[in-house]
Amino acid sequence: MASIEDVRWLQLRSYPDARGVLTSIEGEKDVPFTIRRVFYMHHVTADRGGHAHLDTDQVVIASSGSFTLEVADGKASARYSMDDPTRGLFTPRMIFVRMTDFTAGAVCLVLASSGYDMARSIRSWEEYLARV
Repeated sequence: MASIEDVRWLQLRSYPDARGVLTSIEGEKDVPFTIRRVFYMHHVTADRGGHAHLDTDQVVIASSGSFTLEVADGKASARYSMDDPTRGLFTPRMIFVRMTDFTAGAVCLVLASSGYDMARSIRSWEEYLARV
């Protein structure tokens, strides 16, 4: 079973020059899994997340703006300030995740190790605690 100690920052390869910064990400090289799904949230008006995935690992990146990412494993919790597009936060399966405090214009990019299947996630804190 994963714990919040398994949550960790990943530094993403970035290449600055006079035109700006290009950051690249490759599955199994920059992130510890094959990327099967990419999605992003924008124009966020309410908290996001509030669930844990049974079998999906993810890397969460603030590609623009900022937000707070809260993780919990049923015993401990931690909060991360997501505000740097050159690093991502690895959140392994069975970690409960909640995102709050989105700034105007924030974009949250997520790289996932599996395709989407709502049935493969735990959608409430109470159900999560019962499982862990």
